Amino acid sequence: MAMGMIAILILGAIVLGVGAWLVSSYNMMVRLRNMVQNSWAQIDVQLKRRFDLVPNLIETVKGYATHEKEVLEKVTQARSMIQSAQSMEQRQQAENMLTSTLRSLFAVAEAYPELKANQNFLDLQQQLADLEGKIAFARQFYNDTTMKYNMTIQSFPTNLLAGMFSFQFIPYFEVDDIQRQAIQVKF
Repeated sequence: MAMGMIAILILGAIVLGVGAWLVSSYNMMVRLRNMVQNSWAQIDVQLKRRFDLVPNLIETVKGYATHEKEVLEKVTQARSMIQSAQSMEQRQQAENMLTSTLRSLFAVAEAYPELKANQNFLDLQQQLADLEGKIAFARQFYNDTTMKYNMTIQSFPTNLLAGMFSFQFIPYFEVDDIQRQAIQVKF
């Protein structure tokens, strides 16, 4: 009788241990997924601030660089793409395009000494530079959190649980090849 009781206790402890692991693992994956979503929201806040500054920057540059219409149109087009993006991947591509076109805009501004001396332009440029630093930090945090989440759902044995509860791989926020290239301005 004592052997039967010991076997039941051991079996109960095993079932309880497995149950505790399942609950703990599930909660960890939910927590990580929520952290990824939160970190994306933090990127979104900074991107929205940048998005709102861009029209002011365009108007300031327009007054000095009227024949640089192509660069200004590209910035406006990138803003439009951001508004019409329907997925996180589309949004990331549009944001990368905006970053690239803003770099081009600042490179073009170098050719206009009176624009470079304009206090409004300098303030906007500084605000955007500060925002770019915050965006870079937010992207890094997002990618770090995404890496932890993806590693958890892909590692054994939590990958079995992740598959049962449809935890999906989340892509990183990557810089596209256009942003890695140096800006070349030709007059």
